[in-house]
Amino acid sequence: MTDTNDNTTHFGFQTVPEAEKAGMVHGVFTRVASKYDIMNDVMSGGVHRLWKDAMMDWLAPRPGQRLLDVAGGTGDISFRFLKRAAGAHATVLDMTESMLVEGRQRAEAGNMADRLDWVVGDAMALPFADRSFDVYTISFGIRNVTRVQDALNEAYRVLKPGGRLMVLEFSQLPNPLMQKAYDTYSFNLIPVMGQIIANDRDSYQYLVESIRKFPDQETFAAMIRKAGFGQVKYRNLTMGVAALHSGWKI
Repeated sequence: MTDTNDNTTHFGFQTVPEAEKAGMVHGVFTRVASKYDIMNDVMSGGVHRLWKDAMMDWLAPRPGQRLLDVAGGTGDISFRFLKRAAGAHATVLDMTESMLVEGRQRAEAGNMADRLDWVVGDAMALPFADRSFDVYTISFGIRNVTRVQDALNEAYRVLKPGGRLMVLEFSQLPNPLMQKAYDTYSFNLIPVMGQIIANDRDSYQYLVESIRKFPDQETFAAMIRKAGFGQVKYRNLTMGVAALHSGWKI
């Protein structure tokens, strides 16, 4: 995920010092927090909801499990998880406090207050003890992490033996013509939507570029294995626009 120089990484199509990326990403999500959920619906035509439901179907939450939802922002994944697992508990971790504030203000948060924690933290240095959680999820967040391998290593550390990792992220279409059509849509329309709805074109330009910089499905699966996970598999969603990746701490 880094350039030849170990002290640099990418921020969209820009090459930036590693030490600066987290602050730049924090700025993006601070600016878009209040419109984040609306923009997800507009950008995907609501399809992101089907992807998240597919994530839950494959994850199959069980009663009493402890979930760590990293880059969990407004709580979308945690709410879905808790609705399917009686007696379960979710910890939503995000580096951007304003995203967590938006999540706490959602109606579901009030109904599940005793089953939720909201924590400001870094995916590369989780503030939790080893073997603390049964499930680790990260949805449309891992591509924004400065060092993705470090985040996967941390996921492995905080999971209990037998724990499950599941990642939902934008990915690469296997058909070049379809990828080109998708790129045309993304680069020409999404920043414009960001300007109209969130009054922030630049942040959505970065988000589009960050998708293109993220590894393809096989490369990312190899990174999950490198972190120590077994039974690593992935499923393409909407022909590869997004992908679900699963791994187990065996």
